[in-house]
Amino acid sequence: MIFSHISDTHLGLEQYGLEEREQDVYDSFNQAIDISIKDKVDFIIFAGDIFHTPNPSGKAILQMANALKRLKQNSIESFFILGEHDISRIRATPVSYVYHNLEFSKYVGRGEPVYHKDVMIAGFDKIRKNEITPFEEKFRKLDSLAKQHSGHKILVLHQGITELNQFAGELNASDLPKNFTYYAMGHLHDKIVKDFDQLGGPLAYPGSIEMTTSEGIKETEKGFFEVDISTNEAKPTWIKLDTRPQFSSKIDFEEFDDSITKVIEKIGTFEKKPIIEIKIHGKTAERDVVEAKVLQIIPKTLHCSWKISQTDDGTSVLLDRPTRIDEELFKLAINALKSEKLAGFAINELLPLLETSQLEQATELVIENFEQYKEKK
Repeated sequence: MIFSHISDTHLGLEQYGLEEREQDVYDSFNQAIDISIKDKVDFIIFAGDIFHTPNPSGKAILQMANALKRLKQNSIESFFILGEHDISRIRATPVSYVYHNLEFSKYVGRGEPVYHKDVMIAGFDKIRKNEITPFEEKFRKLDSLAKQHSGHKILVLHQGITELNQFAGELNASDLPKNFTYYAMGHLHDKIVKDFDQLGGPLAYPGSIEMTTSEGIKETEKGFFEVDISTNEAKPTWIKLDTRPQFSSKIDFEEFDDSITKVIEKIGTFEKKPIIEIKIHGKTAERDVVEAKVLQIIPKTLHCSWKISQTDDGTSVLLDRPTRIDEELFKLAINALKSEKLAGFAINELLPLLETSQLEQATELVIENFEQYKEKK
């Protein structure tokens, strides 16, 4: 038996305000569905952040509905939980519940196990850091049920694990139920598979199916897992999706002409117009010269951003930046707020709402947490 593990689809995301980027997300999503159907998987797990906002467009809603319809037509069941992008803070009913109510897919985000043939599947929607303690008992009860089940047991979560990312982690691996044979994770946008001694099977993040704004611009692969559970062990296999190319180039102004030529040559190797970022460094860098060259490149790209960095000592702040933007944001938040706990709240809880213009939900979240975070006089 094989199942697909897909996460962080972010349907409806219109990166850079471009319709082409919204379509890129749909194309990647439908690739994953098409491949799963072709490979005759038994079922699919969607591990949260199905939509980019809790109030998605009609187009995004139809993309998911049409995909689930095709799965049903091919006798493929699906199961889902909710990520923070799916959940409204103003107590509105999540759109994804419609798919459960219409029996297009099965919602498993409340910790109550469902059984598909001899496979036990259970999950929890996104748990905020200040909600972790009440879930300890829920984890224990679920672990007891998993221990009694003789077949495969799959736990679906949309959480960061601190051993894998200290800045985006809400749970430690040691907090998780121990008796599951596969941990189908969402939330982190990079592909990760990790075995922990205390867990009964691999903990896996397929990552997002397309690049999102929080990831910056970089060359990376996107995809999902097909997981073979025909033996006692769960064995995930990475399936790469064909996504729009992206890359970032670091250029010394003294070699500017040659470097730009290489960038243009690289662009010419792609079938789709790429998304690129150019970082120019040099104390003698001339903005007019750079801008004239970049203007030649822009028509060959879907999106092109460029920056010049000049410092007296010849070093570049831009070029020394960590490749993970979320880590840099967290460090900046700690420096500004003088509190790791408050920085975690700002980056992991408040920022996702603000970047998707959920102002009412953000306001409610601040009010809910005021007593916890207010300064003690």
